[in-house]
Amino acid sequence: MAIVSAYTIIRTLSLFHITLAALILKDPKLVADQNIVFLLGQSMQLPTPREFSKPSATTAFIAVLLAFLGLSDLTSLSLSDELAESYWGTQTPVRLAFLFVVTGYTYTFKEGGMLSSKGHAYAPGAGDHLKNSIVFTWGFLELAAWFWVFITLRDERRQRAMRLIEQRKAEHDRL
Repeated sequence: MAIVSAYTIIRTLSLFHITLAALILKDPKLVADQNIVFLLGQSMQLPTPREFSKPSATTAFIAVLLAFLGLSDLTSLSLSDELAESYWGTQTPVRLAFLFVVTGYTYTFKEGGMLSSKGHAYAPGAGDHLKNSIVFTWGFLELAAWFWVFITLRDERRQRAMRLIEQRKAEHDRL
């Protein structure tokens, strides 16, 4: 049995997204200067983007997206148990796959990375702005948190199934 329920983890993640959105909207440098961003960025040899040194249109848009994500997740937690189980049972693997791709792309295609292409035919692409310490840190931490949610949901589903089997067995024995 899990110590923390999956819905508590999701609630915490939602509130974290809303808090992060407020921080990025007010002072994005505060987020860029966090120790974990620096530690993961340096260990993965990823640069910290200069765009996070002061508020801009980009950081405001990121804040709006994070706030929307947090609010929509909080709203979906108010679904009935059956709908919530179905929703989060399908939503969590999709988020895990997306975050795995983003985090993997950030690391493997970085400058000097395993799959980077910096030759004479290299032309900068739109994805080059994703190869930085903030995107990697966000993706890595989200990936870890959503994996925790996935494992907890699976464990809770198994426990509910076991209780249902025991309940049916007890009903069958009474007949």
